[in-house]
Amino acid sequence: MIVSQRSTGKDWPDIPYLDWEETATTLQLWMQIIGKIRLVQTPWTNHSWHAPLYLSTRGLTTSPIPHGGRLFELFFDFIDHQLVIQTSLGERRQVALKPRSVADFHGAVMGELHALELDVAIRTTPCEIVDAIPFERDTLHHHYDPDAACRFWRALLQADRVFKEFRSRFLGKCSPVHFFWGSFDLAVTRFSGRLAPVHPGGIPNLPDWVTREAYSHEVISAGFWPGGGGVEAPSFYSYAYPTPTGFAQSAITPTEASWNAALGEFLLPYEAVRTASSPDDKLLSFLQCTYAAAAQGLNWDRDRLERQPISASMDGS
Repeated sequence: MIVSQRSTGKDWPDIPYLDWEETATTLQLWMQIIGKIRLVQTPWTNHSWHAPLYLSTRGLTTSPIPHGGRLFELFFDFIDHQLVIQTSLGERRQVALKPRSVADFHGAVMGELHALELDVAIRTTPCEIVDAIPFERDTLHHHYDPDAACRFWRALLQADRVFKEFRSRFLGKCSPVHFFWGSFDLAVTRFSGRLAPVHPGGIPNLPDWVTREAYSHEVISAGFWPGGGGVEAPSFYSYAYPTPTGFAQSAITPTEASWNAALGEFLLPYEAVRTASSPDDKLLSFLQCTYAAAAQGLNWDRDRLERQPISASMDGS
């Protein structure tokens, strides 16, 4: 039987971005190192779906990565605060998550991989960051607040759970719910199946062909990120590519949501969700309302692409 359970506000931790901005910056760079290891070892999948990380019961994981006849996995454990490396042969190594520079973390991870005979060569310039410092030279970023990192992961867990419920309502092509280490956000993306205009590109330290392949077809995407880039509070977002005419003027619920012209996205403050009487329902309302407005504006075939949620009382056995 499918059982529907809703969270309460106590399940959604307080994560004010400015209180842990330095840790967030360091953690993003650490995650880029781990994400790039997966990227270079995994066969290319459309829209870079071979590259992201995924939520787990202890943190974020690469999922199994091939290396010759072996598999290995790297995961951030935000309970014991370790980067864990384990292989299909039962081998296991750890790198401590603690205040340490990006250069030191990079060297420690690559050293453990080498000891396991899992040598991997990555491009060490961070992606999607202006004035990026190569990992092996970055001694500037070295902050790590374990409590803040754990609270961020627990917020991601809640967002991931609700995003998966939202994803289940779509019959068309849809991405997994996954964490993009370049932009440092959790995202889920729906596709109409129709080609989109060529994307202009221009994202720092990201080849334009990667961006254009990611946006090769019409999309409506939603996600969550902790803040930064001019938005100094954790927020949920929703956008469409191409942006339909009049989308910015759409009447969106909940009322706390607003259009951000600089980003070209609707934003809903995380705090509005966290403090709601039903956080799940408030977030689902935002996801559904922004999707419906964009789908209508792009003239998507919604009868073909959508389905009604399965009733919680329906026996799925």
